[in-house]
Amino acid sequence: MSTIESVQCFGRKKTATAVAFVKKGTGLIKVNGIPITLLQPELLKLKTFEPVLVLGADKFANVDIRVRSKGGGSTSQIYAIRQAIAKGIVAYYQKYVDEQSKRAIKETLMQYDRTLLVADTRRCEPKKFGGPSARARYQKSYR
Repeated sequence: MSTIESVQCFGRKKTATAVAFVKKGTGLIKVNGIPITLLQPELLKLKTFEPVLVLGADKFANVDIRVRSKGGGSTSQIYAIRQAIAKGIVAYYQKYVDEQSKRAIKETLMQYDRTLLVADTRRCEPKKFGGPSARARYQKSYR
């Protein structure tokens, strides 16, 4: 019985979560069943390509990546997808290629943008009483 060389990695941004399934293949990248080239919104499509553009297409030539994303807004999902792709390729190279190429990939991604590998922990602050939002207070009147 032959096992498929594959890894699963996730990316997060606010409440959006993306899970990347990286396996041996022909360089196909799909997001929710749609090719990455047809991703919407158009302006943020380039953000999802960043791991591919930074590392070079040759690193992605022998792997297929399928990403499922849910939760959050469109921008948060895009950032979660790019993080899942970057973490997935690092995990794949660590598990099935060699440690040296994995370290080189990780170093390149970290130098370009740390959020490609490390999740952003900032969350929305909850609203408190005595004001319209988390920090702002209602106006005080003395007479």
